[in-house]
Amino acid sequence: MKIKIGNKFIGENQPIFFIAEAGVNHNGSLSMALKMVDVAKESGADAIKFQSFKTDNLILPQAPKSKYHIETTGSDKKQTWFDLLKTQELSYQMHKKIIKHCKKRKIIFLSTPYDKDSVDMLEKLNVEAYKIASTDSNNIPLLSYIAKKRKPMFISTAMTNIKEVKETVKCVKKYIPNKFILMQCTGNYPSKNSDSNLKVMLAYKFLFKCLYGYSDHTMDYINPISATALGASVYEKHFTLNKK
Repeated sequence: MKIKIGNKFIGENQPIFFIAEAGVNHNGSLSMALKMVDVAKESGADAIKFQSFKTDNLILPQAPKSKYHIETTGSDKKQTWFDLLKTQELSYQMHKKIIKHCKKRKIIFLSTPYDKDSVDMLEKLNVEAYKIASTDSNNIPLLSYIAKKRKPMFISTAMTNIKEVKETVKCVKKYIPNKFILMQCTGNYPSKNSDSNLKVMLAYKFLFKCLYGYSDHTMDYINPISATALGASVYEKHFTLNKK
């Protein structure tokens, strides 16, 4: 089984497809986002992935921060989660400029849409594939909306049980029976090596006869080697320009 994205093939007997996860680590700065593209390319990544969302579609103004947000950005009283997310939105024009720079640097642009408006925007920008965040891996209405675009989907599965993953697969198979990749992931930041549960990938291989990969939230570098040994087709790692 093989999937083609841009000029890259993903699947059996193919090199690992390496996604550098920029996320929102650009802090809403276009210049920082463009620099992240450069760093991802120089690191040998096949793709760089951002996040596309409209804060107003995503959370309520009074929604509380998670523990790791409080540790890194201060309490809700200092800055609400809503206000924090607002600072990290990428506009349509910013997306266009990032995509143009990705083409110039010959690295594939990917993004995770968190709402239908963002899916529509990414479609307008002719993205080649979609990444689904773990938070939406059981969001059947959004999954269906994206799968109907008939483009490859990388689906992270942290925080889901096997019943939910089965429902996810059933949903996307209607539209893209052979164009999705299930990504094992552990939903905390950072994650311990001992919580990686890499054998989940083999369960996906056995149960769903699909391509699989690993989205890494650990601070270490042993997991990409282990995941590769277990036959992963895709590896994703978060990165930042400055850990301070």
